[in-house]
Amino acid sequence: MTPVLYIVIPCYNEQEVLPITAPMFLEKIRNLAAVGKISDESRVLFVNDGSKDRTWEIIKELSRQDPHYIGICQSRNRGHQNAVLAGLMEAKDRCDITISIDCDGQDDIDAMDQMVDEYLKGCDVVYGVRSSRRTDTFFKRFTAQSFYKFLAAMGAEVVYNHADYRLISSRVLQEFANFKEVNLFLRGLIPLVGFKSTTVSYSRAERIAGESHYPLKKMIGLAVDGITSLSVKPLRLITGFGLVVALISFIGVLWALITALCGKAVTGWASMTCIVCFVSGVQLICLGIIGEYIGKIYMETKARPRYIISERTWERD
Repeated sequence: MTPVLYIVIPCYNEQEVLPITAPMFLEKIRNLAAVGKISDESRVLFVNDGSKDRTWEIIKELSRQDPHYIGICQSRNRGHQNAVLAGLMEAKDRCDITISIDCDGQDDIDAMDQMVDEYLKGCDVVYGVRSSRRTDTFFKRFTAQSFYKFLAAMGAEVVYNHADYRLISSRVLQEFANFKEVNLFLRGLIPLVGFKSTTVSYSRAERIAGESHYPLKKMIGLAVDGITSLSVKPLRLITGFGLVVALISFIGVLWALITALCGKAVTGWASMTCIVCFVSGVQLICLGIIGEYIGKIYMETKARPRYIISERTWERD
C-alpha cells in the first residue's frame, strides 16, 4: 500500500514567495503519486505562523483551488520551530510520512524523491543534508559551520549541515509527541527519538523571492536554545573552570603569605585590580550561563501550550 505523504511548510510573511513555490510543491506531490511512490491522498500542509501580510489569505485561496492544498493558522507568531511542530502534530494521525521544508524554495524539492525511496527501504527518519555552501557568503558559511561545530562540542546531538528539511514517519511522530519540551530545538530532539535513519545530500539554491527570516541574531538564539535544551556541558565547564580559578587563587594566597612573612610584601594596585576584575568577570559569565538554564526551567515548569491553532482550511463554513 502506497504511503500518504504530508509536506509540512511553515510560513511567516511569505506572500511574495508562496504563489511561486506552492505550485512546485503540488507538482512534486502529483509526480510522486503518478509513479506510485505515494498515495494521491497526500497533501501540502501550510502552517501560517501568525503572518502580518496576506500569507493566510493566499493559503486559503490555494485550498479552494485544489484539495491537495490544506493549511492551519496559529493564533499568533510563535517561531519557526513551533510552527514546524504544529504541522507535524497535525499531520501525524493523517498520514504515513511527513516531509518538513521551508517555503522559500531554497531546499531542493527533488530530494524528496530520494527521501521517499529511503523510507520505502525501511528508514523512519531521513535528514536532508547540504552537500556544500558555495552559494553562501563567507560570513554566512563561517557562522553556519561554526554553529554546527559549536553545538556538537557542547554535547548537542545534531546532524552536520542539516536544518529542518527531513522526512519523518508517523510512528516516529507518535513517539515524538511524548516529548513535552517548551523550548524546542527540533534538529537535536528528532535524533533522540531513535529509529533507523539516514541522510540525503542536496544543493541549496538562492531564495526565490522575499527576504530571509533567519538573521544572525536568530541563529545565535537558536544555538543557545539548542545547547541549553539538550546539554548540561556548559555547567560542567563552569565547574571545571571554577576549580582551576580556585586553585590559582589558592596558590596566589600562599604566595602572598610567604612574601609577607619574608618581609617582601608586594605593593601596587594594578595587579590587585586586574585580579579582581578577572574574577568578577568570570563570576558574571558563570551567573549568566546558569541564568539561561534557570530561565529554561522557569519556562518548562509553566507548561504553556507550544502552539495554538486558530483556524483550519477544512473547517471553514
